[in-house]
Amino acid sequence: MKKLIIISFALALLISAVAVAQYGAQSPDTSKSGTTMKTVSITGKIGADGTTFVSDKDSKSWTISNPDAVKGHEGHHVILQAQVDADKNEVHVESLKMAKDSMQK
Repeated sequence: MKKLIIISFALALLISAVAVAQYGAQSPDTSKSGTTMKTVSITGKIGADGTTFVSDKDSKSWTISNPDAVKGHEGHHVILQAQVDADKNEVHVESLKMAKDSMQK
């Protein structure tokens, strides 16, 4: 009788351990979060305060979620590599470089 109880207890522990391992191995479901982040290249001008960006293409204004990434480029015409969140009207700058002005030759 003692053996049956010990085997049942061990089996219950084994089943729960397998269930926990399967639960922990699941990847997070990003489809429910509502964010549509994609990395793009955008040309435009950084705002004077360094927290906004205006696109050359459609003059759309974006909020910069990480203004430290553009520090020192306030008011400059730049090309951003950024993740765009259209839902929040926000960009997360990954890198930037100065754009060549069309007026310079």
